[in-house]
Amino acid sequence: MLKRYQSTFGHALLGVDACVMVLAWCAAYWLRFHFPFPVPAFLEVTKGFPGFAAYAALFPLVAGLWIVVLLWMGAYDARRMLGRRTQILLVLRAHAVALLLFVCLTYFLEGWRYSRLVMIYFGVIGAGAMIMNRLIARTVLDAMRARGHYLRNVLAIGDGLGLQLLIERFERFPELGLRIVGRVTQDDSPVLSLGVVPVLGHLDEIVDVLERTHPDEVLISLSAAHSNEMARLLDLLKDETLDVCVVPDVHQYATLGCNIEDFDGLPIVRINDSPVIGWGALAKRATDVVGSALALIVLSPLLLLIATITKLTSPGPILYVQERMGLDGRSFKMLKFRSMRVDAERQSGAVWARADDTRRTAFGTLLRKTSLDELPQFWNVLCGDMSLVGPRPERPVFVQKFRDQIPHYMLRHKVRAGITGWAQVNGWRGNTSLDRRIECDLFYIRHWSYILDLKILTMTLWKGFIDKNAY
Repeated sequence: MLKRYQSTFGHALLGVDACVMVLAWCAAYWLRFHFPFPVPAFLEVTKGFPGFAAYAALFPLVAGLWIVVLLWMGAYDARRMLGRRTQILLVLRAHAVALLLFVCLTYFLEGWRYSRLVMIYFGVIGAGAMIMNRLIARTVLDAMRARGHYLRNVLAIGDGLGLQLLIERFERFPELGLRIVGRVTQDDSPVLSLGVVPVLGHLDEIVDVLERTHPDEVLISLSAAHSNEMARLLDLLKDETLDVCVVPDVHQYATLGCNIEDFDGLPIVRINDSPVIGWGALAKRATDVVGSALALIVLSPLLLLIATITKLTSPGPILYVQERMGLDGRSFKMLKFRSMRVDAERQSGAVWARADDTRRTAFGTLLRKTSLDELPQFWNVLCGDMSLVGPRPERPVFVQKFRDQIPHYMLRHKVRAGITGWAQVNGWRGNTSLDRRIECDLFYIRHWSYILDLKILTMTLWKGFIDKNAY
């Protein structure tokens, strides 16, 4: 369904975008050299009146560079083409990246210096043109489908929440051009309609329903209780020319989402996969290595000072090594500056720190309040046990307790633990609500992107390390 939408609307946009950017480059040249508009001297280095041929020579670079960047950033991915706002923001980001690359490439071209003002005009005109291109294309497509053109009739088969969610999504994204003509339910189903979608019959009447409705596609979403009827249904549809789509009933288990993988012709449904894969994973790890190494170098005087004061003010080791659970449930040794007495847990066992915790040393209270006791964890990041951004790691003894009390708790271990995270920058740290903290952790994993990591790092620096719940 989404692939069909992408192959039509997306591929059409790809060709139009290339033409639009070439025209924007021409318009920028015309506006600069043929429109009587005063030009600030500091913006212009071009001497005389350059011929159009020098600018026309860049047509292949303009078209090719923008298409490559738009493809690389997923601007034609069907999932990102469904919402107008999402699509426009993605196009603007891709345009900014492509424009930066274009300026860098043209700067190194020998024998010609391109007008700075042309570049500015081109950036503004190109952004507006691509946005207008998408808005016009969507408006025309919506108008044509409102008149009954380019629509695909879909017959839904099944019961339950899964099918209901699918129908709601079809109604939310009418640009897909999918129209539910009706439903076919299990033989024992008492359901007569689902919203505005009527029930046209039961499974034993499927042949008659197909003859009456003539759908283009059949969407099958059977509940687990009726999964044994799938073979009979597919056998009835094997000689039909319509498209058949099967939706597995796994939505209640897919907290982080699911993907379909084709393994040598065999479809595999992957549930709750980590989103940190591919180039995103490489970029995240590279940022961790560079960021932690720089932090250790820049903060080395502060680290030495804290280590010295810790040693002078309290007997015992400088660093406190504690077992924590990280990526994929593997344990690692997390480092902290020691902020409590050496025998702090001899009587109490493993417990969380409290606001009036008497186990802390005098200097340790300051370290914990300012989060300076966490600085040695940059070494954990450099070694690969942790990341700069991610869910905070917990001790295994607490993990075994929480996994039975909090739904989906273990999914927070699908990514590397972090020094800071979405829960921490939103105030859920220390002895606060575990449920809200897990919600934040799962939100971070579900919506992970490299940009989100940068946002969290910025929020951490902006809000500082002092928190009322840090004790």
